[in-house]
Amino acid sequence: MAGHISVLVNPTSGRGRGADAAARAVERLEQLATEVRVHRGDSVEDTQRLAHEAVASRPRALVVVGGDGTLSSVLDAVVGSGVPIALVPAGTGNDLARALGLPFEGAGAAAAAAELAVHGRSRAIDVGEIESSAGIRRFLTVAAIGFDAHVAERTNRLRWPRGRARYYLALLIELARLKPTAFDVGLDGGTRQPAPGTLIAVGSTRSYGGGMPVCPDADPADGLLDVTHVGPLGRAKLVRLFPLLLRGTHVERPEVTVSRVATVDVDAPGLIVYADGERVGTGRASIRVVSGALTVLVPADEAPAFEASAGEVHADPEASA
Repeated sequence: MAGHISVLVNPTSGRGRGADAAARAVERLEQLATEVRVHRGDSVEDTQRLAHEAVASRPRALVVVGGDGTLSSVLDAVVGSGVPIALVPAGTGNDLARALGLPFEGAGAAAAAAELAVHGRSRAIDVGEIESSAGIRRFLTVAAIGFDAHVAERTNRLRWPRGRARYYLALLIELARLKPTAFDVGLDGGTRQPAPGTLIAVGSTRSYGGGMPVCPDADPADGLLDVTHVGPLGRAKLVRLFPLLLRGTHVERPEVTVSRVATVDVDAPGLIVYADGERVGTGRASIRVVSGALTVLVPADEAPAFEASAGEVHADPEASA
C-alpha cells in the first residue's frame, strides 16, 4: 500500500507512558512501512496544530499515541478528513481501546496497536458532541455530569496531596457535600422535565475511569447514546452502589434508569460536564451523536465491544485522557 504513515505523539499521556509507547510504535512501523513521519506535541494546542498538519499531508493512516483525551482533542482535525485513525493507547484509562478491542496492556501492546495502521480493518464509530456555554466539544467515550464531574473538578483544584490520594480526598469532600442535583432532562428533542438525581452519564462506549462500565450496553457504532441516570441517593447508598458499578450491575437498581437516544439536553445549577477525562462544558448542555463520523483501524478479529470489555475491572480513579 502506497503512502506514508503519520504518527501523532502526546509524550505526557498516561503519566509519561506516551513517550515509551511512541518509541515502540515507531520502531514497529518503520519495520512495516516505507515512510513514517512523527509529529510530537508539547501541549494541547501544539498537538492540535500538528494534527491538522498531519491530516493535510494525506497519510494513508494517522497513528495517535496517547489516551482517550489525546484523540478527542484532535477530533476537529480528523473527523471528515477521510484519514483512518490507528490509536496506540497510552493513557491511564484507555476506555476507547477497551471498547474497540485494541491492544493496550503488556510490553508488546504499543507495537501491536501501531501495526493496525498497516494491517487493521476499517471501522466507522460514532462521535459525541457537547454544546454548552463553553462552545462545542467532541468526545468518544462517556460524558459525566453531576457527582462524578464534581469529584473530577475538585481533584483538579486540589494542590495536595499528590497521586491517587488527591482523588480520594476529593471523593470524600464531595461525599460530605452530597445532595441531589436538580437536573432538567430532555430526550430526543422532547421538553426538558425535572429529573433530580446524583449523576448522569452519557455514553457512546460502555466505560470510563479505566474500565468502570457506567453504560454497560453502549455500542460505539449504533448511532445512539446510552444515558444512565442515577436518582437521588444518600451517602451510604452511593457508597454501596460503587461495587455494582464496577460490575455493570448498577443498572438493575430501581434508582437507576437507562435510555438510548440520539440527543439529550441537560440543565442544572452549576452544571459541569467532563468527557474523555477532560472538562468540556459548563451550563446547559446539549449532547448529540454524530453517527459513524470517525474511521478507526481495529483488529481483523475484533470482538464486539461488550466482549472486549468483559471480565474483571481494574478501574483507575485518576484515569484521564
